[in-house]
Amino acid sequence: MKAAIRLLALSVGLSFFMPGCTRQAPSVSTQQRTRTPDFVKGADIGWLPQMEATGYRFYNDQGVQQDCFQILKDHGINTVRLRTWVNPSNDPASGHCSKEETVALAVRAQKWGMRVMLNFHYSDSWADPGKQVKPAAWQGHDFPTLLNDVYTYTHDVMTALKVAGITPEWVQVGNETPGGMIYPEGSTANWPQLAQLINRGYDAIKAVSPASKVILHLDQGNNRERFKTWFDNARAHGAKYDVIGLSYYPYWLKGNPDYTLSINDLDANMRALIQDYGKEVMVVEVGGEDTKVQNTYDMLVAVQRKVRALPSGKGLGVIYWEPQGARSWSKYPLSAWGNDGRPTKAMDAFLVE
Repeated sequence: MKAAIRLLALSVGLSFFMPGCTRQAPSVSTQQRTRTPDFVKGADIGWLPQMEATGYRFYNDQGVQQDCFQILKDHGINTVRLRTWVNPSNDPASGHCSKEETVALAVRAQKWGMRVMLNFHYSDSWADPGKQVKPAAWQGHDFPTLLNDVYTYTHDVMTALKVAGITPEWVQVGNETPGGMIYPEGSTANWPQLAQLINRGYDAIKAVSPASKVILHLDQGNNRERFKTWFDNARAHGAKYDVIGLSYYPYWLKGNPDYTLSINDLDANMRALIQDYGKEVMVVEVGGEDTKVQNTYDMLVAVQRKVRALPSGKGLGVIYWEPQGARSWSKYPLSAWGNDGRPTKAMDAFLVE
């Protein structure tokens, strides 16, 4: 996510809601809701433990209070994406996501039948194109020590998941890294070092969980030149990975926030990435305005169809970033949840085949 998004979440309202929405639940067959989850329909839900801890209540389409996982599952979600930070604070919106909290949430997700993606930010808080701040505990370390920090920390978190019975299907090394990660050593200004840091993360993941697929992730999924430059460098410097992750937020695109003006560029970029690097691709972050529900619904349907139509089955799926992170709690404008504590119609897009 872009730094501007993160700033919107720093002021947290602890509001509670009673049911009041009249929107009817979609007409969906039991077969649709229980089919084998091959295509990823996902939700990044890192805020969920904090929301619940503050007393936020989740309601289904009929206004009945339910576990958020149940509501997500009933809207077609089969995968969760969880971020983890090295030594986070207790700040409600920009803290939490420790190893322990992440493992506990992954265990809970698995009990609900969800597939799991783990996202290593390699920071103590948000890492994104605007900031890639080195964890405080790693400050002052020389580069060989920093490589060891990445390996040891990654191996430790992966081991904790394994002990808890969790095998994440996908693991991200870095979050939205167009300029690199773990600055300054891992900046794209020094690709040889960035590639080494990536590979230490990759090696630690595979040492614990060989079946997990490693994702490298950039923002602006419609920006072909951004991805070509970055992944050409990744290839030239021997960076190891299995899947290319893309963010797609029309809301944040300068000059063209209407998704219809950029979605064909997203499609063209994904196809080019598959052709150029032979990798699978996934839209690991997507979101639309909570005040433009129909537009967000239409965008989500369109993005899923573009990913499904990619050649050789290399389009893995689509993940909404914090759909349950209602603006009334987070101040974040791109959730898919209403002020009444219910999912908006936008979530119905994940029920469309």
